[in-house]
Amino acid sequence: MSLKPSIPKGTRDFLPLETIRRNYIFDTIRDVFSLFGYQPIETPAMENLTTLLGKYGEEGDKLLFRILNSGDYLSGVSDELLAERNIATLSSRICEKGLRYDLTVPFARFVVQHRNDITFPFKRYQIQPVWRADRPQKGRYREFFQCDADVIGSNSLLNEVELIQIIDLVFTKLGLKVEIQVNNRKILAGIAQVLGIGDKLIPFTVAIDKLDKIGTEGVLEELKSLGIDSDALKMILSVLKMKGETTALLGSLKQIVSTSDQGLKGIEELETIFTHLKSLDLNSEVIVGPSLARGLNYYTGAIIEVKAADIRIGSVCGGGRYDDLTGIFGLPGISGVGISFGAERIYDVLDELNLFPDNLAGSAKIMFVNFGGKSIEESIKYSDELRKKGVASILYPDEAKLKKQFAYADSLNIPYVAIIGDEEIENKVINIKNMKTGEQATFKNIDLFLQNPV
Repeated sequence: MSLKPSIPKGTRDFLPLETIRRNYIFDTIRDVFSLFGYQPIETPAMENLTTLLGKYGEEGDKLLFRILNSGDYLSGVSDELLAERNIATLSSRICEKGLRYDLTVPFARFVVQHRNDITFPFKRYQIQPVWRADRPQKGRYREFFQCDADVIGSNSLLNEVELIQIIDLVFTKLGLKVEIQVNNRKILAGIAQVLGIGDKLIPFTVAIDKLDKIGTEGVLEELKSLGIDSDALKMILSVLKMKGETTALLGSLKQIVSTSDQGLKGIEELETIFTHLKSLDLNSEVIVGPSLARGLNYYTGAIIEVKAADIRIGSVCGGGRYDDLTGIFGLPGISGVGISFGAERIYDVLDELNLFPDNLAGSAKIMFVNFGGKSIEESIKYSDELRKKGVASILYPDEAKLKKQFAYADSLNIPYVAIIGDEEIENKVINIKNMKTGEQATFKNIDLFLQNPV
């Protein structure tokens, strides 16, 4: 007996209905990106490891999928090196490429490589899959799509405001209530400076970023392991617990970072963003999130994270400002800011909350029954006429019992079935049944049906 075929953990097949629903998400996001003037690009699934390594922090580097060199990838590797079993050294010798971890670092590489072909500020969007060697769990996959929008070559905080508008409009169109949290890495750097742990900024932010995963106590334990003293931990705990109205919250943070120019600069940037947001009629709640850290190393300014209001599943969108990501590829001083929608999590949330529109149920709107003979010719003619009018239609390919044909249409959620038998052919009419209500009506032509369906 042969083994049942399977796919790698953390990856998924998508059935037709799932694919239709995913395309609904992609199309909604793409339409909003285009509405704000963002242009599409694509980059390869694999990048040189030199492009990817060192951009996501030590933990991110561990999650990179490495690709073995083609051919005899062990050629040039000594028996001594193999015997040492030093995975990091060995993988650097046998792997030169890796699957992209996100779309932002490849975008930075793209900008540098094509700097003479684009105009700054450059507004791009990209909807493609990424891969992470993470532990699969609900809402977390090893292969998943990201839907990114970035502006590069502009320092203006109006870009952050615009990205928040994009987030709000996307989730409004999807019918999903969300909370948008905004913070600034400069504030976190200011807190670290005030506490005397400025040299531990990266592990400090990485630990805080795990708040939802390991809880407050877990974060404090991790910070304690970094050598942070009890007084500093108390201050950090007070920040993690901060909540309240925006102006008051920023005032409290300003007091904490009052001796840090960098921290005060972060407060000023948030004040500017929220001042602009006041003039907008947003459907989503936008709040200051003092505990928001975003663990990726390349963020330098405003950071954004979005969570569904009615379900706990982690962030469904996130992003932030990166001041010099292109500098590591030889083009310094180019600031950028971007956001990324997590399509997989958005799908899971919409599915669980039953928010997908009913009209996404099937690809065809009408199916013609196959009676054989002259019925086929008439059905082909009507199907062709419908398709030219933009209405998806199919003809059941085989002569079969009506019960079987109706069951087929029902299984595909096709809303209408057209019946053209000998009687209909003789009277030059078309009989159409509404599969949901069971009602049937006879029409002299297709246009009458389209104008007044059953």
